[in-house]
Amino acid sequence: MKIKEAKFLKSSANYEKCPPANLPEVAFIGRSNVGKSSLINMLTGIKNMAKTSSTPGKTQLINHFIVDDKWYLVDLPGYGFAKVPLSEKAKWEKMTWDYLLNRVNLMYVFVLIDMRIPPQKIDLDFVKKLGQSDIPIKIIFTKADKVKTLEGQKNINAFREALTADWAIIPEYFITSAERRTGKVELLGLLGEIFEADI
Repeated sequence: MKIKEAKFLKSSANYEKCPPANLPEVAFIGRSNVGKSSLINMLTGIKNMAKTSSTPGKTQLINHFIVDDKWYLVDLPGYGFAKVPLSEKAKWEKMTWDYLLNRVNLMYVFVLIDMRIPPQKIDLDFVKKLGQSDIPIKIIFTKADKVKTLEGQKNINAFREALTADWAIIPEYFITSAERRTGKVELLGLLGEIFEADI
């Protein structure tokens, strides 16, 4: 797949205010500051389409982008650490799960994991809950350029091993670097398969 055009469409405070579910969509989510916006910008080839920030918790709404007038790309708030009150984080969490459980045109959720660090309970718990909710997922390991290859692969292997406690079949995964555009071709190929099969 080659993305010709991608543009911001709408930010929504809950799934009921999202754009009409008349096109298929995929959503991107991960722990705060995992590199989600940078990855979205890399995939679309549009610098600053998704706002990047070194401050965790930058994305606070459900952000819809429309791609080639054929499908939606959704940027969801990160989970985990953010410099906001607990009540605000709880509101984000409810908004996100309401979306994940009720958005009828959602094809896949791409869960971003920082491959520089060993498996984190918060990531494993989130992926487990997605599985228990029968939400189709793919895993994207980010920041490959910021870790030595052997160390990064060790963390990936440990994460996948930890998933075996709850998953009979481990979700497909990809290794990416927004800086070096690693994984872009593979992810665009997957998106092509997803949407060409559905459209």
